[in-house]
Amino acid sequence: MTSNQPEPSPELDDLYRGFEKELLVPLWTEIGDLMPVAPSPAMRPHAWRWKTLLPLAERAGELVPVGRGGERRAIALANPGLGGAPYATPTLWAAIQYLGPGENAPEHRHSQNAFRFVVEGEGVWTVVDGDPVAMRRGDFLLTPGWHFHGHHNISSQPMAWIDGLDIPFVHYTGSAFFEFGPDKVSSTETPERSRAERLWAHPGLRPLSQPAPTVNSPIAAYRWEHTDAALADQLALEDEGYPGVVEPGHAAIRFTNPTTGGDVMPTIRAEFHRLRAGAETAPRREVGSAVWQVFEGSGTVRVGESEWQVDHGDLFVVPSWVEVTLAAGTQLDLFRFSDSPIFERLHADRVQEGGRQ
Repeated sequence: MTSNQPEPSPELDDLYRGFEKELLVPLWTEIGDLMPVAPSPAMRPHAWRWKTLLPLAERAGELVPVGRGGERRAIALANPGLGGAPYATPTLWAAIQYLGPGENAPEHRHSQNAFRFVVEGEGVWTVVDGDPVAMRRGDFLLTPGWHFHGHHNISSQPMAWIDGLDIPFVHYTGSAFFEFGPDKVSSTETPERSRAERLWAHPGLRPLSQPAPTVNSPIAAYRWEHTDAALADQLALEDEGYPGVVEPGHAAIRFTNPTTGGDVMPTIRAEFHRLRAGAETAPRREVGSAVWQVFEGSGTVRVGESEWQVDHGDLFVVPSWVEVTLAAGTQLDLFRFSDSPIFERLHADRVQEGGRQ
């Protein structure tokens, strides 16, 4: 490509000094950065190891109190390409949160959308607007923006889980609000099912008392037993010769809002993937970023030029328009969340699978 940049001259230098004085930037000197031929994200592919994260969280549990002010004993994943910001991707925040036996995390609310995913353990209840919701292995739990929430651990064992939020996106758009709630968690009940689950978590059935669509899913917890059964059934149908998987040996589900059929929250998409032992996905890339966590099993992940062997609890991130391929050693179960809803609503989404758009 030929360059039509102006010839250097004292007059041009004087023009640029005038631009600088008035806080102006000419497009012709910046167009390659502002309008690249394809996305060129600052974030990098990176992996964090659960066997390293968990001991650090345990040590924080010994040294750092949880309570008003610090609010949560949460340790954020900081992507090495984002200048030290505590962000996993430019739009998504991910952290390991740790709560010791008998501890309570006080109630608050914020405009950021949040969820919890439990890779191991149980004994903690998250209380959302006074509704206590049990947290157990494999569960995916929602705390949509501006809902009061706190946590209490009724067990004699500590518990750690992954938090996911849209903090970077909300921060960038200047739309963040935060409010303290009661210092004590509003409910210490421990029901088997939350009120939200009793009303909404019946597959294919919608209460007629709630006819209007909601922005966020009203289901407080998507339970592992349902996720596991759905994935197992997809693979069983494949064995029987019926369609049911997204590609050979690869079952997947998306968590949805039952009032709209869309994503659980307007800025976050959540999915669960299962690969048979030996299965490998086709290369895929898309506009937007994603965070993955290995729930169970082991395998190989390729993200752009990076490749890792991953195991139980490990997390890795995929930048926008960077190719990802998964290969299962054993059966490989993975939880994934992404910012896809943002780009779809802006009509800026694009996907390429197996080299085809």
